[in-house]
Amino acid sequence: MANGMKKLPIGVENYEEMISERFYYIDKTGLLRELLQNWAKVNLFTRPRRFGKTLNMSMLKSFFEIGQDGRLFEGMEITQDTKLCDSYMGKFPVIFLTLKDVEADTYEVAYEMLCNVIAEEADRFAWLSESSALSQYDKEQYARIQRGDLGNPAELQRSLKTLSKMLYKHYGRQVIILIDEYDVPLEKAYQKRYYEKMISVLRSVLMMALKTNEYLYFAVLTGCLRISKESIFTGLNNLSVHTIQDAIYDEYFGFTDPEVRQLLEYYGISGKYEEVREWYDGYRFGKKEVYCPWDVLNYVKDHLFDPDAEPKLYWANSSSNSIVKSILEQSTGTVRNQIETLMAGQSIEKRLVSELTYQDLDKEDREERTDVLWSMLYATGYLTDAGKNRQGLYRLIIPNREILQIYEEQIQNWFFKTAKKDSGKLKALCTAVKEGDGKGLEEAFENFLQTSISIRDTYVKKAKKENFYQGILLGLLSSREEWIVRSNQESGEGYGDIFVEITSEKIGCILEVKYAENGALESKCGEALEQIIRKKYDQRLRMEGMQVMHAFGVACYKKSCKVAYQRLPESL
Repeated sequence: MANGMKKLPIGVENYEEMISERFYYIDKTGLLRELLQNWAKVNLFTRPRRFGKTLNMSMLKSFFEIGQDGRLFEGMEITQDTKLCDSYMGKFPVIFLTLKDVEADTYEVAYEMLCNVIAEEADRFAWLSESSALSQYDKEQYARIQRGDLGNPAELQRSLKTLSKMLYKHYGRQVIILIDEYDVPLEKAYQKRYYEKMISVLRSVLMMALKTNEYLYFAVLTGCLRISKESIFTGLNNLSVHTIQDAIYDEYFGFTDPEVRQLLEYYGISGKYEEVREWYDGYRFGKKEVYCPWDVLNYVKDHLFDPDAEPKLYWANSSSNSIVKSILEQSTGTVRNQIETLMAGQSIEKRLVSELTYQDLDKEDREERTDVLWSMLYATGYLTDAGKNRQGLYRLIIPNREILQIYEEQIQNWFFKTAKKDSGKLKALCTAVKEGDGKGLEEAFENFLQTSISIRDTYVKKAKKENFYQGILLGLLSSREEWIVRSNQESGEGYGDIFVEITSEKIGCILEVKYAENGALESKCGEALEQIIRKKYDQRLRMEGMQVMHAFGVACYKKSCKVAYQRLPESL
């Protein structure tokens, strides 16, 4: 990176650090004006992870909090509104909690973590213990919150309201409450089966802080999902929810196209714009199309050090992608067909459930449960919408190349997990390879493909389609732990797709995979076999001491395959 250039804010979620340490910041301070002009007592923003929720919340804290450094906003968009800044900048006590680390294997540990998060925030106001505006009783209550001494659920329930009251007494001003990633504790609780307990305690804390709190000026919450009002916000009639479907605030989470162009230009890689757009754009929030900030920033970082770096799954690698696994594990033939449609770059039409609970994933009705899964895929960024049809159904699509690749990888993982359960079919395929049975391999592999999810003829490039089928075949053969199975190895005059060494019997197998566009299976499998022979892919296996040599040319098209076979002579 050239001297004098701003640093890339990889993982920087603190606004003060962002500005004071000269990181590159895309100005989202207009959110402040919109938030105050479109007033609501309690605001909930739902966005996928890694789209700047925490940084925006930190920015709100830096702006509103008493004692803040006004220099942090010099040159920012919000300072053009001098009247607003005079009225609101540095005028309020602020309570700021992030719940993204409140996740544990047991309810007891999660409860303790929640108490600790509140205690750490209370400790920021340690001077309250000396405040002349507080009574001795107030100070004793504060001391318990500061220590995290909230073992009594009633004390935890009152903690944020009590802290608000003390700040109000000290400053004579109502309090702003910011709660980031409010739904993270619930996701973990659902996975570990203590959901009812966790939602009960979290509901009580939020209700006391947001519904019956006369010391509250206004509040902002963020999360990935809009957890149903009946489940966690019961009776909260002052809640304004802003989802990815809403046009309001649509430009303040994620990077817009002009912002990405400017970022790439600043770091001298404008020539990479089309690649960035193909891989990381495509999310539709309201009326804006936005990029994932985490992806774009990591891509720029990699290309500053290596101009030839390939795009990576930055967003995907920061999560378990468990929601994609869920839709695959519960998939019927119809759902598998719909996934194939999505992977072909086409849309599917779905009714979206606007308010969710994690318990909805356990609905007995398969259709209702599937609706919830599609809705969660949409809310968490694995799908985006391309508008509505006349019946009000959403046209859902895969937003970009990165998410497409996530589906491919998860499909392969799901496929291998399913395939291993059918030991008979798997044994037939491996036996065919070992014995040089081309017809047997063709039948066995096609049998597997019929129960898999295929890549159709549009959207992805031919090389990507070949990699998909190669990956499936590679995974099936790798199930034989006593075999040495390698892929994309240099041998002879090129790189072969799959090499198998059965060392105990000195058998070597070479498999070259082609995608047969327009269904030309016969010619493509012949082409694959000819390539093995012409480029002498068998040389590596011969050097490893393999004596019997099988060559398979494999052509795939949707859920069909064709295999051309030849046993290679001992010496060519």
